[in-house]
Amino acid sequence: MKFTTLALALFATLVFTNLAVGQNSDGRVYELRIYHCHKGKLNDLNRRFRNHTMKLFEKHGMTNVGYWTPLDNPDEKLYYVLSYPNREAAKASWAAFSADTTWQRVAKASEVNGPIVAKVESVFMKTTDFSPDNFASSLNSGVWELRIYHCTPNNLTNLLERFRTFTVHRFARYGMVNKIYWTPTDAEQGADNTLIYFLTHPSEAGGKAAFDQFRQDPEWIATRKASEVKGGGSLTSSIESIYMWPTDYSPVR
Repeated sequence: MKFTTLALALFATLVFTNLAVGQNSDGRVYELRIYHCHKGKLNDLNRRFRNHTMKLFEKHGMTNVGYWTPLDNPDEKLYYVLSYPNREAAKASWAAFSADTTWQRVAKASEVNGPIVAKVESVFMKTTDFSPDNFASSLNSGVWELRIYHCTPNNLTNLLERFRTFTVHRFARYGMVNKIYWTPTDAEQGADNTLIYFLTHPSEAGGKAAFDQFRQDPEWIATRKASEVKGGGSLTSSIESIYMWPTDYSPVR
């Protein structure tokens, strides 16, 4: 009986670890797209996505993952993520979408008072082997934080190892929710030097307080120092952090 109880406890621990942290890339291709709007046009863009674009994406085989706007958004940006079975499917879906006469009519009508989008950025990504997939259950998640790490030369592998073995677990200890972790798929977009991921927090202040606690954690300090000895210095050259709210039409909230 004691052995059975212990075995069940160990099994439960393994199941929880797999659910919370993830063990394998999910095999899908993700695309992070950032739209920079012309001044005063963000509401028009949101209206177009809410009423038309998302449905047309779905019609052409794209999966709407999530849509966000930064809390501090003077440049009127919209961030969103789509997913596809593979890159070939992504290419075919975008070609079909662009040729769709309904989309062409909607785009023309929405821009009767001038163009909406000034610039588009796009990054294709794959999930890391340690990534969770917490998008499906993302309802009322609080504030989202997009973090982008740019690595020093040859240190992406070391950074991923640090996240895999320590960081994601320690984030959870301080109340940060690991949502998903990606690396770009293309060399020109940072495949060998970039990590992109989402966390959620109860609030922006709560997220910053949690990071303050994390940075003072003695085990984190020791782990960071050990990884930097192995990597020949800091593993990152810069880190971007953007706190965002999901839009009212976003599949994840």
